[in-house]
Amino acid sequence: MSQPLQQLLAIMARLRDPQNGCPWDKEQTYQTIVPYTLEEAYEVADVIAREDYAELKDELGDLLFQVVFYAQIAKEEGRFEFDDCAAAINDKLIRRHPHVFADMNLDSSKAVLQNWEAIKTAERTASGKTSVLDNIPMAMPALSRAYKLQKRCAQVGFDWPDVEGAWDKVQEEIQEVAELPAGAAELEEELGDLMFALVNVVRKQGFDPEKVMRQANQKFERRFRQVEQALVEQGSSPAQSDLAEMDALWLEVKKLEKQNKAKI
Repeated sequence: MSQPLQQLLAIMARLRDPQNGCPWDKEQTYQTIVPYTLEEAYEVADVIAREDYAELKDELGDLLFQVVFYAQIAKEEGRFEFDDCAAAINDKLIRRHPHVFADMNLDSSKAVLQNWEAIKTAERTASGKTSVLDNIPMAMPALSRAYKLQKRCAQVGFDWPDVEGAWDKVQEEIQEVAELPAGAAELEEELGDLMFALVNVVRKQGFDPEKVMRQANQKFERRFRQVEQALVEQGSSPAQSDLAEMDALWLEVKKLEKQNKAKI
């Protein structure tokens, strides 16, 4: 084990020391740390999206600290230690890469992923889990979980043969939503069905819905900030403006972006 990692484990143990540790760290449990773990994972994703690789080092350290924190609590409870976590992932990686560590021949990324899923399915079956939907975390972001559910079902043939079938389902769900009056009790459920159907279209087109939505959020934020800036330059603000004025500026921002793209 490297010296920096040994030091990190020692720092974590000191922070949790019953007599001389940090009051906040000593109070934490598996459950209370989860929100921080998710936040750190999102921060890693954010710096990668911004291509801020200097900051990535620090964010990955923060994420590693989350793993160390869980392992320290488990050690205190006599469940397992950090080395056991490392050993578990080592075994899993070797087991799931027989084309690297054994004599299996897989010559494409597609074949590797298919074999990976087959190994995971065998592992779930061996552990007594019989559903193809087992082990999909409930805490995943809803878009990512919908994507994962659909991918798992597709692996056993429960899928549209082409994207046209998925589009037809979206149109069907749009019609069902459109026919409901405002405030209808089932409106929320039907909107959920529509979003789930749209995730299927995104998946069938070969995209990750979480990434697609993240990009859409970023584009919206970028454009609206430009609308705000344009209003500031006019001595105004969104609160002092109206929809017609902001929409006109929005269209100008879109037009300018398209012109700039065309120049590239």
